[in-house]
Amino acid sequence: MTIKYPGGVVPPEKAETIEENKNKSLARSKSAANRGMAFESGINISNEYYRNKDLAIITKRPTPINIVKVDYTKGAKIVNAYFEKQSTTDYNGVYKSHYIDFEAKSSHSKTSFPLNNIAPQQVEHLEKVLAHGGIAFFLINFVTLRKVYFVHAKDICSFYRNHSRSSIPLSYIEEKGHLVKEGFNPPYDYLPLVDEVFLKNEQ
Repeated sequence: MTIKYPGGVVPPEKAETIEENKNKSLARSKSAANRGMAFESGINISNEYYRNKDLAIITKRPTPINIVKVDYTKGAKIVNAYFEKQSTTDYNGVYKSHYIDFEAKSSHSKTSFPLNNIAPQQVEHLEKVLAHGGIAFFLINFVTLRKVYFVHAKDICSFYRNHSRSSIPLSYIEEKGHLVKEGFNPPYDYLPLVDEVFLKNEQ
């Protein structure tokens, strides 16, 4: 027997399917967000691994803030503050007597990396690092693809300066970049790519 439902009323079996799809979509969204948060954490763990192995000293650069108001009734809790100035890049340090500076970014797209993820001052900063003989690059995490690419800063900055597109195609990043080896510890082993891309003549 076929039951006819009035307009706007969803049959129970269809309602269950809609709810299941909604839950699956929400789970995928949460999973992607967690992977994005895990990216920075993984880099921090990798840097700690390099430090413990005495391979490099690389740290996350703190974002400078100006504290306006502090609530001392709850153990000196900051209740009002603002960013003092625009930040440059995420990480910097020293590796094999070379200054190293890089930015870590994530994209949820499967086909491109949005350029609005990069601030103009970050491009300018990395260009100056390269001009002064430092090592500069991007680690780009394609969250849904579960792939992280190591890309020379000159290639990202060049695309940023010379293209009118709003995003960098994945094909360009695949051509110019290198896949970062992922594992347990370090989660993102990017130093071998620093050797390959920047220090090949010193090996």
